[in-house]
Amino acid sequence: MTQSLELKFFNAKEKVVTITVDNPKIPVNPGLVNQIMDKIVSNNIFLSSGGPIVAKQSARLVGREITGITL
Repeated sequence: MTQSLELKFFNAKEKVVTITVDNPKIPVNPGLVNQIMDKIVSNNIFLSSGGPIVAKQSARLVGREITGITL
């Protein structure tokens, strides 16, 4: 199963901006994720089409399983 970590933020226009981290280290450390998200907000590391990221919204681990079909 492929997993990714989605970090969701609000930008200056109050729209949700998602940053996806592919293949995160498992188990994910919630404290570290929170700390990193705080740094992203406080240091204006990313700029979205709606302006700078201004607040955290949520974080989630997403799993996806892909099964090929033989034709």
